[in-house]
Amino acid sequence: MKFTIYQESRIGKRASNQDRIAYCYSRDALLMVVADGMGGHLHGEVAAQIAVQFITQAFQREAQPLVGDPVLFLSHVMTNAHHAILDYAFDKYLPEAPRTTVVACLIQNGQAYWAHAGDSRLYLLRKGEVEMQTRDHSRVQLMLDQGLIDAEGAAVHPGRNRIYSCLGGNHSPQVEFSRPTPLFSGDILALCTDGVWGPVGTEPLKARLLDGRPLMKSIPKLLDEAEERGGAHADNLSMIGLLWLQDFAETLPDTVSTQTMAISSFTTQMESFERTAGSGAQDLTDDEIEQAISEINVAIKKFTSD
Repeated sequence: MKFTIYQESRIGKRASNQDRIAYCYSRDALLMVVADGMGGHLHGEVAAQIAVQFITQAFQREAQPLVGDPVLFLSHVMTNAHHAILDYAFDKYLPEAPRTTVVACLIQNGQAYWAHAGDSRLYLLRKGEVEMQTRDHSRVQLMLDQGLIDAEGAAVHPGRNRIYSCLGGNHSPQVEFSRPTPLFSGDILALCTDGVWGPVGTEPLKARLLDGRPLMKSIPKLLDEAEERGGAHADNLSMIGLLWLQDFAETLPDTVSTQTMAISSFTTQMESFERTAGSGAQDLTDDEIEQAISEINVAIKKFTSD
């Protein structure tokens, strides 16, 4: 595989960052995950952390160097991450389990497979256009589908953040899966939370990502624009972007080539809970962080197959 990849998460104007993002790749497979946690103090962060950490660790166990069945893998990790969040809430005696949106994408054998629950999105950009994008699991999207509102009305609707599918919470998630999608050189995959796509919309997002600059420069500019448009109440903003390249393409300084990787090795980019949980005004104490990490690991371990 040959590609460039970049990820970034910002707190925006919120008290804490409840988004979590990660990517991980073996010699022959690559995983990207974005989650947007929802819940009170600490719990939204934990739900998103459990989801991203669980899915990433499962990939590291199963991609040797390929995942056996990509769709089955995505189905299992989404379901088990959901139950791990519920188990965390049960052990903490919470009246309601925290929730998180999730969008995950697995690439192998030149094909992309993705699954999502909620309104964190995946975009596939090809030849200057949005070739595909996920459909939000939200009330506003349902109203759009029924012709009750238009795109302009959806952008300002007071219920635009209300979703009907997520991991955690009191209901089983309605996870939506893509069909296997072949990738071509020059394709861009972008996974992001609503803090990015909400303020800017699809067309400016497309324009930023297709401006000809490397993702390491275009994504920060896009986040700058989304944060500025979000104003005093800007949400957490998180994005992972990947530019897919042919194996014989010229290797640029920021290009990743997995050809020489050992079969059992992985490269992972995921910030530790300590780094992200304490971002903002409501910093956690060292004891709170240590306890949260322990509880996260316990919840994940219960639903980890040997």
